Amino acid sequence: MKVDVVNIAGNKTGKQVELSDDIFGIEPNDHAIYLAVKLYMANQRQGTHKSKEKSEVSGSTRKLHRQKGTGGSRKGSIKNPLFHGGGRIFGPKPRDYSFKLNKKVKELARKSALSYKAKSNGLIVLEDFSMEKPKTKEYAKMLSGLGLTGKRTLMVLPDNNLNIYRSGRNIPKSEIMEAKHLNTYAIMKANYLVLSESAVQAINQMMSNN
Repeated sequence: MKVDVVNIAGNKTGKQVELSDDIFGIEPNDHAIYLAVKLYMANQRQGTHKSKEKSEVSGSTRKLHRQKGTGGSRKGSIKNPLFHGGGRIFGPKPRDYSFKLNKKVKELARKSALSYKAKSNGLIVLEDFSMEKPKTKEYAKMLSGLGLTGKRTLMVLPDNNLNIYRSGRNIPKSEIMEAKHLNTYAIMKANYLVLSESAVQAINQMMSNN
């Protein structure tokens, strides 16, 4: 699959890049995408929620009144969950929400997400560019030239570029990521996937053996 390369002004450069059909042209597997996204979101959960049970709240364990003869119900400790300030019954406890997912399923999900973007014209290949210093105005101008102003975009670079990252991090709905950190959730979240020429080569090389 060949895709035209555009410059930062959104004009075609006359160059084309080859997108591997094994990565960008497969039949997407929706269930694999679902599992990969579920895994990513589960891994973001801290799992530190906690409420105190009867044995953990402060208060006396003295019996409130005698068992019989009061005309009222039987009452034990003031820490009873039925009383205000008492412990909570079956409250949340710290836990780990992560789960295992086979490596092949993760790769299938990522390839499926990339294929969806390629089929829906949500993928743009951008000519390699650089910035001498962080400049949010220049990055916003580039998005405008690509017709992506206000759109949720994911810029994928071959390696870490601090100037480009700092230029785009303050723009709403704009995300910048290295090719090696590319994941299914980030791809599916973005409306448009913008790949630099070198990032395409990095992705082809990184995922061709899987």
